[in-house]
Amino acid sequence: MSGHSKWSTIKRKKGVADAQRGKIFTRIARDIQMAAREGGGDENMNAKLKLAVLKAKQSNMPKENIERAILRGIGKLDGAEMEEVTYEGYGVEGVAFLIDTLSDNKNRTLAEIKRVFNRAGGSLASAGSVAWQFEQKGIIELEGENLDFDSVFMTAAEAGAEDVLDDDGAISVYTPREALGAVEEALTKGGYTVANAELKWIAKNETEVSADKAVTNMKIMNELEELDDVQGVASNLMITDEALEAFETA
Repeated sequence: MSGHSKWSTIKRKKGVADAQRGKIFTRIARDIQMAAREGGGDENMNAKLKLAVLKAKQSNMPKENIERAILRGIGKLDGAEMEEVTYEGYGVEGVAFLIDTLSDNKNRTLAEIKRVFNRAGGSLASAGSVAWQFEQKGIIELEGENLDFDSVFMTAAEAGAEDVLDDDGAISVYTPREALGAVEEALTKGGYTVANAELKWIAKNETEVSADKAVTNMKIMNELEELDDVQGVASNLMITDEALEAFETA
């Protein structure tokens, strides 16, 4: 899980800029709408909606925006029909990509993703050719200074977590898909502050390429994540310290 951990570090560094661009509220509202449509508008009965609303509150999204997204999701407000689609692709040197999207226009979304791949020398892949290389995990990121790793580990493990990683003081907890809600609740009750909790695709094995090729693939990841309709991007790229340094100075 080292590649995901390092990429999360990059994402934290650029998170403020993303919020300033105003895209974060749009994406969170779509998450809330989709979760409500799938599982109903009651947070206590819909774990996916509960997580989406938590993320909205952590991002200081206005209450009325949250309520409007829920109402739209359960069909009590008019709005464009949203659809979840996962696309698969290859970057340079055969690095695999899995892209989760939520869109009211699949043709537009597909064209934007294809443009990112084509510019970098990558390509879209047929359904199923990439997905088998990933598995979906729950990832909980904690915030706070001087967190006791052993204490976090015990609390998370007892609730069903699989792994806990400490990246320079930033602690991430990995869970099976079905245990995300229970582990997040246990950590919150244990007095920890959850900065983010969501389901993400994690590569079963990572692919190592040269530093310059890694930078190209990291740029693909970055450009895909900046698309409005993209909800998340996973890759099996092994992000080495050399590649990370090259990317940050590019």
